[in-house]
Amino acid sequence: MRTKQQISITLPNEMAAQLKAKVASGEYASESEVIREGLRALLARDQAAEKWLQEQVVPSWNALENGESEGVSGKEIRARLIAEHKRATGTF
Repeated sequence: MRTKQQISITLPNEMAAQLKAKVASGEYASESEVIREGLRALLARDQAAEKWLQEQVVPSWNALENGESEGVSGKEIRARLIAEHKRATGTF
């Protein structure tokens, strides 16, 4: 049974040059290895986003919908961020 599949991709010139540079530097053994690493990073990012949504966003939304939590307006968030920035930078 075949465990790999050969595919062909088209990249913009700049990305193709970066791909070749990764191999030329010795950081990766082949162009395929660079692509595999990039895909693994993309999948890890997607999994992290999904985990954040399931573990933090959904419970927060449910609490808000069930009246267990109160929402904050955009104006209030902006005011809090400005105040925090002023405290952090020492500008008043």
